[in-house]
Amino acid sequence: MHQIIINGETFHVSDGTVLSEFLMKSEKKVEHPCGGRGTCKKCKVIVNGKVELSCRYVVHSDITVETINVEHIISETGAKENGSLTDHMCLVLDIGTTTLALGLVSLDTHQIIRTITATNPQRAFGADVMSRIDYCQKNGVQDLHSTIITCVNQMISDLQADYQVEQLYVAGNTTMLHLFLGVDCTSMGMAPYTPVFLESRCVNADEIGIRCVNEVVTLPSIATFVGADLVAGLNYVEMPKEDTYSLLIDLGTNAETVLFSKHDILCTAAAAGPCFEGAGISCGMSATNGAICSYAFPEEYHTVGDAPAKGICGTGIIDIVAELVQNEIIDETGYMEDEIFSITEEISLSQNDVREYQLAKSAVCSAIQTLMKIRNLSFEDIENVYISGGFSAKINLENAKKTGLLPREVADKCIAINNSSFLGTVKYACEQNELSGYLEDAKYIDLSSNPIFTDLFVENMMFEIEE
Repeated sequence: MHQIIINGETFHVSDGTVLSEFLMKSEKKVEHPCGGRGTCKKCKVIVNGKVELSCRYVVHSDITVETINVEHIISETGAKENGSLTDHMCLVLDIGTTTLALGLVSLDTHQIIRTITATNPQRAFGADVMSRIDYCQKNGVQDLHSTIITCVNQMISDLQADYQVEQLYVAGNTTMLHLFLGVDCTSMGMAPYTPVFLESRCVNADEIGIRCVNEVVTLPSIATFVGADLVAGLNYVEMPKEDTYSLLIDLGTNAETVLFSKHDILCTAAAAGPCFEGAGISCGMSATNGAICSYAFPEEYHTVGDAPAKGICGTGIIDIVAELVQNEIIDETGYMEDEIFSITEEISLSQNDVREYQLAKSAVCSAIQTLMKIRNLSFEDIENVYISGGFSAKINLENAKKTGLLPREVADKCIAINNSSFLGTVKYACEQNELSGYLEDAKYIDLSSNPIFTDLFVENMMFEIEE
């Protein structure tokens, strides 16, 4: 056994213990976006005064470890806080892969009283759902479950909702809901990728460890990779006019996309990877203070919180790539002659970063076009394109269009709606409107075996250089 002191707290571990695995189990705030595979190089800690990657450090002696602070990721719900406490209140929770949003809602006035957001602590186990499913497969569900429950209980306390309410309504992707309820999600990580449940569930809050609530109600999901967050989003947005369609796109690691009309719902999920979260980018980071969030060539940029630049977040990556493409530093194939473009002395965009962005943007754009081709639709048939996600309101849509993240033809129809999952769950909690129609009408398209998507994906890897 070896003694390790982490931030002044003493533990004992067996010889050969991988430091990251112990940090995950002990719930220390060290993120492992790649799930401990050693590819992201984001899990830095200080061991005996030297910076190390925790996922590559094996304990063979007594050590002292200092963690590097993980800052709160900035996210916006789009909620308008209004009103005051009434006799009948509930809580509404959106569990995103990256961030959590909790709201205190009056069921009497249908108003949101207060909201609070937090970074999803499960990021310590990986930035995307597949990393967390993999952890669940190897170690069981308990670590992931207890981590999220502890965080939600703290959020409830911070929201000053320490009095008892009847219900907590919850939305999230299918994996997040499994982990929240303590249900093993291993089956979703291997073919045929089958979830344990898709239906809405109502459980006693005590059974899963949630305090100050009597019962927990989760919204239903559509498929393994199109969850209750998209159902809530559909519940929030307006239905298009007769004989037209709209799109709802949740930009994230899975880039869930729904093409819908009043009588038809076609949905899919494209594996965009953690590019938009900054995890797959060499100088990438989440939208915390110091992240470059907007950029104009050659050297104008802004950061989150106007803090000194530390790295690049999702909106910044979109802007940087767009500007470099338009200034012909990146050619139409994605090639950069110098392989590295410096933004500051310490922050740059690499050739590999451009390739990561190409994969992500092609996945999103190709998913949209695949659904449209299946229904034989033209862009004139699309009424609105709703862009959801934690950073949707901050995206420069013109730059998203220039890089091919969004089809050029729909860019002027885009509406950023922040966290449609949270807002749609609030609507459901207040109105108790029927959700079964979304589930009955929905058809899921598996892109992994779809020849239309395969052809489009290759085509959309290219950049279009404007004359």
